Amino acid sequence: MKPDVHYETMITIKRGEEVTLRTEYVGAEEYIDFLRRSDLGKQYPKEDFQQRVSDLVGNIQISLIARNKQSQIVGICFGLTDFAYWLLVTDLGTDRTYEKQGLGKALMEITHELAGGEKKIIVFAYANENAIPFYEKTGMRETKSMMIKDNIEYTEFVVE
Repeated sequence: MKPDVHYETMITIKRGEEVTLRTEYVGAEEYIDFLRRSDLGKQYPKEDFQQRVSDLVGNIQISLIARNKQSQIVGICFGLTDFAYWLLVTDLGTDRTYEKQGLGKALMEITHELAGGEKKIIVFAYANENAIPFYEKTGMRETKSMMIKDNIEYTEFVVE
């Protein structure tokens, strides 16, 4: 049984703007709108895109959403966890206009805490090459101990 995770706070990002972070579930259309404004959309295959995004937002265990004063999503962190040992960050991204403002780091840290904290939970993330420096700044390191079974053929595309 998955615990009911509730969290809400306001943070001030580097440029002085206040952003609200809270656990909430979002619909597929709102998430796709966010993907258009972030680089996160590059990771999704074209096949069954709408349905798969709908399944994603409907089944994620931790959904931490950052919203600006206009209530627009400006950052997200989705995580799958057993709340005992592991957290897999499936999606972590910010609106392009909010990059390098400390928002991604805050999303990552809070998601880790919601899963049980750094003294209890090991975090994993699948990172594209451009994101590796960010993850390293959060204290993560590359590992050779992960295994993957990847028999799916994907058609890459950019969410527009």
